[in-house]
Amino acid sequence: MNTYALSHKKNNIKTLIWLLLLLSVMVGLVVASVPLYRLFCQVTGYGGTTQKAESTDGTILTREMTIRFNSDVNSSLPWIFKPVQRSVKVKIGEEALIFYRAVNNSRETITGTATFNVTPFKAAQYFNKIECFCFIEQTLAPGEEVDMPVTFFIDPELAKDKRLEEVKEITLSYTFFRAEKEE
Repeated sequence: MNTYALSHKKNNIKTLIWLLLLLSVMVGLVVASVPLYRLFCQVTGYGGTTQKAESTDGTILTREMTIRFNSDVNSSLPWIFKPVQRSVKVKIGEEALIFYRAVNNSRETITGTATFNVTPFKAAQYFNKIECFCFIEQTLAPGEEVDMPVTFFIDPELAKDKRLEEVKEITLSYTFFRAEKEE
């Protein structure tokens, strides 16, 4: 084999190794994209993702916010799901407890899972849930009716955010879906 052919073969092997390395990195990014995006949303509140907190720090401001509650149910889930109250007024930093009611209208026990968001999206990073039915799947027997609690507060840091000076109302929305069946 002449030196040109040997050199060309080595270049082809190097190119193949680089392409395989590049492909591996791309596959790794695809696999990691969902958890990384979820983490990004939780940290920044992007897309209306709320924060989870253990408790308030006790700081309560005089500024009040109206918190509205919305609910939806995916068509594959035969439940009625509604907020018990449509809205509440809370002071920023004040802990509040509200309830959503769910009724299973089917003849079978069904497990559901809730997704949630807050609008306006820019307020989501300041909306903190202490306790929420959405943290775990909910199982309802046929005809069962249950009130599900949400304990939350608005972080006092919201008052320092100039982008939120005009915000007087926040909407907390949930959508219930049938939980994926375990294989």
